[in-house]
Amino acid sequence: MLLAITVIIFWAKFIGFSWDSINAGIKDGIDKGIIPIVIFILIGAMISTWIAAGTIPTLMVIGFKSINVQWFLPTVFLVCSLVGAAVGSCFTVVSTVGIAFFGIGITMNFNPALVAGAIVAGGTFGDKLSPLSETNNLAAAVVDTSLFAHMKTILWSILPAAVISTVIFTLLSGGHTGANLTKINQTISALTVNFHISLISLIPIILVFACAAIKMAAVPTMLLNILVSTIMMFFNNPNLTIKQATDIITNGFISKTSSAEVNLLLSRGGIVSMMPTVALIVLTLSLGGLLVHFGLIGAVMEPLSTKLNKPAKLVVAALATCIGINVFVGEQFLSIILPGRAFKNAFNRGRLSNGALGRVLEDGGTVLNYLVPWGVGGVFIANTLGVPTMQYLPFVFFSLLCPVFSLLSSFTGIGLQTTQNEPADQSDRTVTPIN
Repeated sequence: MLLAITVIIFWAKFIGFSWDSINAGIKDGIDKGIIPIVIFILIGAMISTWIAAGTIPTLMVIGFKSINVQWFLPTVFLVCSLVGAAVGSCFTVVSTVGIAFFGIGITMNFNPALVAGAIVAGGTFGDKLSPLSETNNLAAAVVDTSLFAHMKTILWSILPAAVISTVIFTLLSGGHTGANLTKINQTISALTVNFHISLISLIPIILVFACAAIKMAAVPTMLLNILVSTIMMFFNNPNLTIKQATDIITNGFISKTSSAEVNLLLSRGGIVSMMPTVALIVLTLSLGGLLVHFGLIGAVMEPLSTKLNKPAKLVVAALATCIGINVFVGEQFLSIILPGRAFKNAFNRGRLSNGALGRVLEDGGTVLNYLVPWGVGGVFIANTLGVPTMQYLPFVFFSLLCPVFSLLSSFTGIGLQTTQNEPADQSDRTVTPIN
């Protein structure tokens, strides 16, 4: 990423752009990611306070006592989907209930990559079902359609992908016989002794759903959650000092139980833990800003998009572009914005609706970002769960299936929205720069 940024900066200077113009490109790119950056920082604080307040440990204990081994993976997928639909963020799902499920799965001797795949798949599906999702709102805005019309359109991909994913996870759970009940009981004991395990500890989760119900934005929701969790930390541990609480929020929670597995799973979180992900976001947004500012993306995409006149060709090209930006840039917002702007006029000329383009942007952009090892989503998941991206990638069936259903739709016409509008004038081919 640094090499790409360096090459573009000196190329721009060589052909005559000023340093001020170069800096403006970087600034324009980063400006679009300020809110996501703040959200990532708050996620780090929320993980550590949820552990210290007993929320995640309580979820783990409840899960240990109630989940059947044969239905574990589909349960993980469906519960993560439900939470994702409520909060509108796969990142939040992974960093809260995802950590709890991951701990349960490891203790039950499931393949860590398989459990991580179920968590990521569920969180991604839930994100696509949520009106609070930033990527849903962004995709709808880029293609100029209403949010709920956009969400209705993407159901043609996400529902069959979710159904097939549930079936596969059920089959994979059915053959699992490696649950060690003794180890599970030891883990429950370690959690009960060292953490405040009670239904009261679930207040932060209830608060998340309540904020979602009143459509509170992500940042105030997370700030309120961190505040409540911090207050609960002081109630659970009256000897806790302000300095210690600050250290937990900043550097993460350090578990000191008699169980090495519990210590490994619950020693995490903190603002500092999010800094590698934040650094990657800043770099990817900087690169995207430079590419747009100097018209490089438009120069590559515009000639391609104007020569495509068949629905199947349009969908294939747009999907390939979304996937390519995910791979080469690693930022899901740019994988929506850049192809959306480049292909909008081409889809109109091909008599495909704005909703059809929005669906492609989601199927090729948003859901696949978590599968790119150097992408923002991939780095976050790998750091949070401790499973390399390439290991859990084959098990994120939902994300892998969504582009497949987009392709099938383009060739069969099923679920592919068309329009009777006259094609746009040929003069409307220029890709509008993002400023």
